[in-house]
Amino acid sequence: MNETIVMPRSAAEKPPIRRPQPAWPTRDMPRERLLDAGPAALSETELVALVLGSGLPGHNVFDVARSLLERFGSLRAMLDATPDDFDGVRGVGPAKRAQLLAIMEMARRALAEKMRERPLIDSPEAVEDYLRLLIGSRPYEVFICLFLDTRHRLIRSEENSRGSLTRMAVYPREIVRRTLSVNAASLIVAHNHPSGAVKPSASDRQLTRVLRDTLALIDVQLIDHLVIGANETFSFARAGWP
Repeated sequence: MNETIVMPRSAAEKPPIRRPQPAWPTRDMPRERLLDAGPAALSETELVALVLGSGLPGHNVFDVARSLLERFGSLRAMLDATPDDFDGVRGVGPAKRAQLLAIMEMARRALAEKMRERPLIDSPEAVEDYLRLLIGSRPYEVFICLFLDTRHRLIRSEENSRGSLTRMAVYPREIVRRTLSVNAASLIVAHNHPSGAVKPSASDRQLTRVLRDTLALIDVQLIDHLVIGANETFSFARAGWP
């Protein structure tokens, strides 16, 4: 009598276990909702997921997006990160890091272009938005100079100096030298407070006085000195100067 014996599959032959993925109706997918209702309709997690495009086996793209936002604490901090800040984040390799960093740089350049189109003295909100995006989430102090032409339009934005969490050295003589080299007629300067508190220190006030008086010697106007936090901004000009 012939007998058929069915042997069990070995472990190597077992089909891979597939984790169920959420069944999203097409109309509810982030891409479709963005196209139908606009980007404002998406949550931060959905926006990040849309940029990433794909996740990992066992970790869908929404899991990866949530883990990124949890790690950095906010969307702005995540987009202000350096490539090394993404080390250890599962699902974010070199290609996805490059995508995220490129988007942030595009946003900065778009704001800079917008500022070149109009006198900055007439659009202080755009200046503050640009500076918050540029340095508001930095974990160390940065001093920025916005060099303006005779019509108060942006010539260029430059980082003048970089410090630690609580201290930074700024040299007015170097700022004057750079002002002359780019033929600027006026300046807006800014620095960030990594703590988030924007109340100026005594040294901030002294620097503002020295810089304003030094620039006046070469007939260049200091329009404002801004202290930038993650969510707030202090303007020396609005506050009546030191």
